[in-house]
Amino acid sequence: MGDDTWKDLFPGAFSQAFFFSSFNVRDLHTVDNGIMEHLYPTLDSGEWDVLIAHFLGVDHCGHKHGPHHPEMANKLSQMDQVIQGIVERLENDTLLVVIGDHGMTKSGDHGGDSELEISAALFLYSPTALFLRPPPEEPEVIPQISLVPTLALLLGLPIPFGNIGEVMAELFSVVEDSQPHSSALAQATALYLNAQQVFRFLHTYSAAAQDLQVKEFHRLNNLFSKASADYLRLLQSPQGAEAALQTVITELQEFLRGVRALCIESWARFSLVRMAGGAALLAAACFLCLLIAQWATSPDFHLPPLLIPVTWGLAGVVVCAGLLATTELKLDPVVLGAVAAMGSVLHILWKAWAGWGSKRPLAALLPIPRPVLLLLLIRFAAFFSDSFVVAEARAIRFLLGSLILLLVAQLHWEGKLLPPKLLTIPRIGFPAPAGPSGHKGTHALGLGVGLLLCIRLAGLFHRCPEETPACHSSPWLSPLASMVGGRAKNLWYGACVGALVALSAAVRLWLRRYGNLKSPEPPVLFVRWGLPLMVLGTAAYWALASGADEAPPRLRALVAGASVVLPRAVAGLAASGLLLLLWRPVTVLAKATMGAPRIRTVLTPFSGPPTSQADLDYVVPQIYRHMQEEIRGRLERTKSQGPLTVAAYQLGSVYSAAMVTALTLLAFPLLLLHAERISLVFLLLFLQSFLLLHLLAAGIPITTPGPFIVPWQAVSAWALMATQTFYSTGHQPVFPTIHWHAAFVGFPEGHGSSTWLPALLVGANTFASHLLFAVGCPLLLLWPFLCESQGSQKRRQPQGNEAEARVGPEEEEVEPLMEMRLRDAPHHFNVALLQLGLKYLFVLGIQILACALAASILRRHLMVWKVFAPKFIFEAMGFIVSSVGLFLGLALVMRVDGAVSSWFQQLVLAQQR
Repeated sequence: MGDDTWKDLFPGAFSQAFFFSSFNVRDLHTVDNGIMEHLYPTLDSGEWDVLIAHFLGVDHCGHKHGPHHPEMANKLSQMDQVIQGIVERLENDTLLVVIGDHGMTKSGDHGGDSELEISAALFLYSPTALFLRPPPEEPEVIPQISLVPTLALLLGLPIPFGNIGEVMAELFSVVEDSQPHSSALAQATALYLNAQQVFRFLHTYSAAAQDLQVKEFHRLNNLFSKASADYLRLLQSPQGAEAALQTVITELQEFLRGVRALCIESWARFSLVRMAGGAALLAAACFLCLLIAQWATSPDFHLPPLLIPVTWGLAGVVVCAGLLATTELKLDPVVLGAVAAMGSVLHILWKAWAGWGSKRPLAALLPIPRPVLLLLLIRFAAFFSDSFVVAEARAIRFLLGSLILLLVAQLHWEGKLLPPKLLTIPRIGFPAPAGPSGHKGTHALGLGVGLLLCIRLAGLFHRCPEETPACHSSPWLSPLASMVGGRAKNLWYGACVGALVALSAAVRLWLRRYGNLKSPEPPVLFVRWGLPLMVLGTAAYWALASGADEAPPRLRALVAGASVVLPRAVAGLAASGLLLLLWRPVTVLAKATMGAPRIRTVLTPFSGPPTSQADLDYVVPQIYRHMQEEIRGRLERTKSQGPLTVAAYQLGSVYSAAMVTALTLLAFPLLLLHAERISLVFLLLFLQSFLLLHLLAAGIPITTPGPFIVPWQAVSAWALMATQTFYSTGHQPVFPTIHWHAAFVGFPEGHGSSTWLPALLVGANTFASHLLFAVGCPLLLLWPFLCESQGSQKRRQPQGNEAEARVGPEEEEVEPLMEMRLRDAPHHFNVALLQLGLKYLFVLGIQILACALAASILRRHLMVWKVFAPKFIFEAMGFIVSSVGLFLGLALVMRVDGAVSSWFQQLVLAQQR
């Protein structure tokens, strides 16, 4: 009864079962109450041999509130009462076993291998003395691997076939000083039964797998044969053989521990060929990204048809398969796939070397500036140190802050931070530069200081790795429901709602500043009305989630229903807004202007159709004259006044407006999957991105007509910021810190048998920062053009005769083109997007390559399963999510570009008509 996991592990094994859903960690009482409803009646009936009651309230309470919350004290008191009730009903031939299947960390999580997580309690009780040894003065630390054979022998059951654990023989000893022989014999008997079972498993496994070390296998086989013969001989003549019994106990323990060591060493085997193939493939992909990013600016750049790399890949597979067949080696599909992928890029590499590399020095293939190259090398080498991987959260903040200081220093070296007096002093032969450079310098310094401040504030939201016991995790990562004080909870709730309102207001103000909020398009209307609804729904859900346990009984059904509806409604609104944005991504305001207004014939209105011939004689000529004037007016406008003119507003920010809107709509569902106070981190994320984009735009010159190049400093800073936000949202690259509660946002009752949806929700929570920064990566290209709108430009009129100069103004206001400059050179725009995506993939690829090499080279390291392997898994998943997000971001820009082209074509057709 209880945890329904038993049903999946042992289907049909129980004569009677009462199972309850166990996956909802927010539910503290359903499983426990269901057990208590059936536990005591079943105990009293006596119709059972083994009764298993798997309570989950303490486990769920640890996940939801942590081990030190008052609710944990309530659950532990409830368990005390349950144990007391069971003890009062026990009969003399019954054994009570109270055991935990795992421990928990200071935050209430488990799944790792820390001492707190792998240590669990074991309490044995019976009304009569089953064991003659007194309890120890101090609690013993019992390895989990020893529990299975020990409990099996205590219950009189066969030890499970696949067990390789060592029985706790001390439990089977007696305490009478007059019978030391009986105590040693009992221990030897327990160990012999255990060794027999392990010996059978070892022989069966070795015959099936044939991957054990032969020499060690024979040694253990001989050791068991000798210990078994000695034990059987002592059973026949047990008197006066205490020393021999101790020798047998030592031999049996040596056999059991040797078998376990042999199996562990055999099961921790690695395929070096696959490791080398994977590392080579990753390295080739990174080099290919770097090569094409550099080669894309060449005039003769073009990618080959798809058939050519496929043919080269198949040729590589044929050659590799032939070599493996001649050497009689096993065909490995993974290795063949790696060879196919490597072969598919050989044509591009060869053509690049023949057509482009021979014309330029090899150093041109490494266009990365030296400071950024040094930073990437430090980042690459850090993955080979377990200390740096554990402390990566602090290392990332240091690297990001150093890169920001480097950007500010670069602006100073380029003379963009000098005071205006120094810039206005004319030099011999050079005119004085124009423009408020001093103001720009102060602005850039302010951006740098703001960025460093945001990095410091985001560092306050941190989760300590378990390898640093002196570190204390931020209490702000826990949900508001875990807080005890009502006043503090209300203050924090107000701050979280304030962060939501600030984020929504900032986006609206930004769209209003660039004029896109005036557009009548559906996405803008959704930002006006749908975004406040999303804020309201998120705030209402947080209020219910933080006080659900305090709700009156009569309102709990309503609260439970609202907890289901509100998150789904917010997610549905976000999805609707994204669909509207994909449908109508051009958020501009168009007004038609047709020259000077004409005086038209005013028709006398009629309240109904003509009722007499006189009415028809009056109305029809007026309609005819009106049609004549309309046709004449169109001809005159075509000849004298020119074609129809359409004034379009907000075209200069049409790409960025779509990107910012999409990121905002995407952020709200991701924010719902986190704890309430993480909303402050999301606000810092948007503010930090805004400051970084402005700082990068200050140092990126706009060259028209192209090529448009995003510098490596910008791409590296963007990737570092994604990793920094991953840690600031309370994550660590280890499994115990995964936020499993995200699977129940909108689904408090669980998902039934479905696994893909909870996995999607937990994955979105874990890699939210990777997704947001990857989708927003095209802003690195768009933002410098957007920052061109620091005021209207003045354009002087051409000097004609003096009368014309006096009549017309000497200067006229010219609106900056901003992002429309990208459409002046569509080829350069496409190349810039390709370059940006490849640079971002290169920076991410260097990280995943370093993690793969570290896990491969350090595969025998003590911390490989605790540090390097989990880091590799999380980095690989983050790379996949970032790649998908980057594709979606670039696809959105291309969708906007296509919509803008269609919009212009419609204008041309309208003018022709």
